[in-house]
Amino acid sequence: MRILLIEDDPVLQSVVQQSLCDQGHRVDVAGDGAQAQYLWHVQAYDAVLLDLNLPHTHKAGAGPFNGLDLLRARRQKGDKTPVLVLTARNRTDERIAGLDAGADDYLGKPFDLAEVEARLRALVRRSQGEDSVTQLAQLVLDRLGRRVLVHNQPLSLPAREYEVLSELMSPPGRTLSKKELSDKLSGFDEALLDNALETFISRLRKKIVNSGASIRTLRGLGYRMEEEKP
Repeated sequence: MRILLIEDDPVLQSVVQQSLCDQGHRVDVAGDGAQAQYLWHVQAYDAVLLDLNLPHTHKAGAGPFNGLDLLRARRQKGDKTPVLVLTARNRTDERIAGLDAGADDYLGKPFDLAEVEARLRALVRRSQGEDSVTQLAQLVLDRLGRRVLVHNQPLSLPAREYEVLSELMSPPGRTLSKKELSDKLSGFDEALLDNALETFISRLRKKIVNSGASIRTLRGLGYRMEEEKP
């Protein structure tokens, strides 16, 4: 997944970003509402982690601009990106304000990093209408458990390879261009180069060779997961 983390605490920024990156996600970080608005405008994200209690910045012609303002503005523009609000605010009225502004879920600080990642996966699955388990021939992707099975046997994959496979299996049969895959798996200041992507694809092909599923290259179009014909 490509995630936008909007959080002004540099320590918490670093901890959450590193935790999500360790799981194979690409994470862009913004420390205030104005910076977050810019990133959210120029880049599409699978999900947003938003701290409502951001420092007030001043957006030209609009006055104070905090986390709640940002969320309302994006929803008014029709943006449907799943948003998980992270905040120290535990009062019921403040939780309601965040949800009414368009948040999809709410998690108070302090929080467990594993729960953050699990809730993000659930939000993205729900927004994309995906099941937690996707199967193609004898290849099974279990997003809830973050595991891959071939003939019911666990297949160990590094985080980046898992994310490439997850994108290709969302759902199988969908053609993804190199640019689409790169955008999903790159950070804002770190692009995934074509040769690195091709390396991940090559490794995955070798690891799923006996699964009955394959990654097909469509010249000029990209890649597609499909079931091998007998």
